Amino acid sequence: MSKRVNTVVSGDESDIHDEPHIRDRRITVNHIHALVEERDLDARTVADRFDLTPSDIYHALAYYHDHPEEMRAVEERRREIHEAAKDDPSIITGPEDLSGSS
Repeated sequence: MSKRVNTVVSGDESDIHDEPHIRDRRITVNHIHALVEERDLDARTVADRFDLTPSDIYHALAYYHDHPEEMRAVEERRREIHEAAKDDPSIITGPEDLSGSS
């Protein structure tokens, strides 16, 4: 039986994201947490939506709860970026900021 190790990559160890995410994907631990624990979606539904395994989802949730200080720092960094973006329209906070730009 094969075993996947290190499903989650921390932001410090990643080349593709600045916060914890599913290995080889841009799906963040914070996003998984929001879908499952805040929006109350079933872990299997979220796994199917992103072509992941339920195990990937549960590993992400475990990471979220096992690293509360890191996750709080991620949230604080996001708040700071959104606050700065209010005064500086060149700061990109999400895909919607890219629409209409060429």
